[in-house]
Amino acid sequence: MNKITKTSWRSNLRIAMATWGDLGPFLRKSLKQVTREYSLSVAAGDLLLLAGKWYVTHSGLIRLAERRRCSGISTSIQHALSNPEIHRWIFKATVYKTRGAKGFVGYGDADPSNVSPMVRGAEIRIAETRAVNRALRKAYGIGLCSVEELGAFSNSSKTTSTPSPSRSSNGNGSHNGQPRLRDRLCLLIRQYNLDPNLVKAYAADFCGTETLSGASRDLVESFINQLEKSAKENRDSLLCKLNSYAPVSEVTR
Repeated sequence: MNKITKTSWRSNLRIAMATWGDLGPFLRKSLKQVTREYSLSVAAGDLLLLAGKWYVTHSGLIRLAERRRCSGISTSIQHALSNPEIHRWIFKATVYKTRGAKGFVGYGDADPSNVSPMVRGAEIRIAETRAVNRALRKAYGIGLCSVEELGAFSNSSKTTSTPSPSRSSNGNGSHNGQPRLRDRLCLLIRQYNLDPNLVKAYAADFCGTETLSGASRDLVESFINQLEKSAKENRDSLLCKLNSYAPVSEVTR
């Protein structure tokens, strides 16, 4: 690896270990590989570690396409396959690596059965994002699944014995009797006396979305786990991190 890549790798490893703890040899090796081949950055939110696997984010894929001077991305709704009445949408995305070159096509689907309850009503946007992610991964040969595609994969693996969403989920992330994610987050804020507005800003940045409500359940859960870990191990360091999200007017006041 060249000097720049070595520096990026060390930075990725340091931040990843600070965020998710010690990494085993397999995760280190795979992190080193994606750093070398795609220059994906943990600090920039290009990568997330969920359930022992690396996932690339939509923002990470877009930044990669920009670095590789992607010529353009086009998307279109597949009206013949979509069904607005049941909020089922299918998009086609085409990525053009260079002007005049043959495009790389990816399809994305979304409906209430394969998106988080937290983003119900945004199926059309999620379908387009998934299509773009798949087309970008195909164009640039990225084997990592993207975070935004998790809903499709996790729900497709459910069996008929799995409780229906109406019984196992209350719309705020409560599954199979587990505490709601919102309740867990509120408890942490009260327990460690954290500023809720700064926590929300940090959460949105961590999840790569404009608001926390726009993130998938898996992302929100990952953030809460990270927040709890940081609060327990070094609350002062966490407070410094949160203060970095304070509005400029409040910082200079």
